[in-house]
Amino acid sequence: MFRSKRMAALVAAVALSLTGCAAGGEAPAAQTSQTLTLGTLMAPKSFAAADSDFANVSPFYQAVYDTLLRMEPDGTLVPMLASEWTYNAAKTVLTLKLRDDVKFTDGTVFNADAAKQNLERFKAGTSADAQFLAALQSAKAVDPTTLELTLSAPDPAFLGYLSKDASFMQSPASFANADIATNPVGSGPYVLDTAATVTGTSYSYKRNPDYWDKNLVHYDNLVLNVYPEQTSLLSAVKSGTLNGSLIDIAMIQEAEAAGYKNNPFEGNWVGLILFDRAGTTNPALKDVRVRQALNYAFDTKALLDSVNQGRGTTTTQVFPPSSDAYDESLDSRYAYDPAKAKALLAQAGYQSLTLKMPSTPLVNSAVFALITQQLKDVGVTVETVDAGNNFIADLLAAKYAASYMILEQQSDWQLINMKIAPNAAWNPYKYADPKVDELVKKINLGSEDEQKSSAKELNKYIVEQAWFAPWYRPQNSFVTDTKTNVELQTGNVYPFIWSFTPAS
Repeated sequence: MFRSKRMAALVAAVALSLTGCAAGGEAPAAQTSQTLTLGTLMAPKSFAAADSDFANVSPFYQAVYDTLLRMEPDGTLVPMLASEWTYNAAKTVLTLKLRDDVKFTDGTVFNADAAKQNLERFKAGTSADAQFLAALQSAKAVDPTTLELTLSAPDPAFLGYLSKDASFMQSPASFANADIATNPVGSGPYVLDTAATVTGTSYSYKRNPDYWDKNLVHYDNLVLNVYPEQTSLLSAVKSGTLNGSLIDIAMIQEAEAAGYKNNPFEGNWVGLILFDRAGTTNPALKDVRVRQALNYAFDTKALLDSVNQGRGTTTTQVFPPSSDAYDESLDSRYAYDPAKAKALLAQAGYQSLTLKMPSTPLVNSAVFALITQQLKDVGVTVETVDAGNNFIADLLAAKYAASYMILEQQSDWQLINMKIAPNAAWNPYKYADPKVDELVKKINLGSEDEQKSSAKELNKYIVEQAWFAPWYRPQNSFVTDTKTNVELQTGNVYPFIWSFTPAS
């Protein structure tokens, strides 16, 4: 099995691609309307906030737990349980002013001590996202409405983390409850109806009548149905059971024929990760010419057409268009050129080359056949090893020099820390480059202008050095029925729960 739900979420994405601030004034309360029923392929492993996850399973948790900050669909951070926040000059001490009118559904008052305990528990918990709080050195409840967080070093992504699972707030009085994994006690817009919930299959929620922000509650009831695979999910869509769902790209036409609206978005990138840039297990990959040759070897437009029905955008960079690092010209840095690929391999001293790469039944076998054929055309032999359900675990354990993968497009700092930095999870060989280290330091500690310019320079350098061999950004789809509107969420594959509203 996969080591974490976050890693499993990445595999689900594979299937889908084949598949200081201050609060503003009060707005009129949102209208509620009966029941919102959504579909998903993933269920939460536990409702304990300290062990929670995000991405595909975010709606299960957002229904019951508030966060300190809230992220708008465009990625803007706004107040939630924290009404305002400020950093010190060194950006190592974050002071948050908290609301004084919030209670958990068991009657416990939300305050700075509750926030402190939740952050400490998450950092020490089992969530795959526990590293979000890696920089958190200490948390201090200065008074009931003032929380002071001290960081070991500046973290440009830290505020964003406080809008995700890292700051889900659970009632401290429920920490010792025997049913903590199945009966969440939060201060969120809904309350889980445990009597009507079938764990792993269907989760039923009722509106929290005492919720402090009526503008975020648009329905009286919420139902999240979990399906074992795409076929049964599509059947639920076609039968009209669901108001909305993330679906496989191949199912769009059938969903549209059933009267659903396609809400497309690009949330991931697809291609190869060239892990072994130092040539530890495959000496050839140490030569940048070899890595560049692998980029030239792929007909990315043909791959997009054959694998994703042409829905998406070809690219050779891993940073998304929403990123400061993004450079449109880098989308076409490596045009398909098998002759150039062969020439670069020859210059590097490799008339032929062998790459051992993993496969998994969770990914259409046609994808691996295409990789094998296109690399064979330039003189590279692929030895495919069936990694089965250990696919992700084996990659993160540095068992392969290169691999096909689909990964989330994140904000600059998150992407750097997940895919580029020496200690990044998706840099399992812990490869380090002095120029990259220098640019990363500027992105972390520099002025806003320095951060942006350094991010662009880093992106260009990574592309020129061919750390990856991206093919395209696949279009994913979230479909909604005629009764439902949705705003898609920057940086998350599943829309946030309050972004669904009745069409009427």
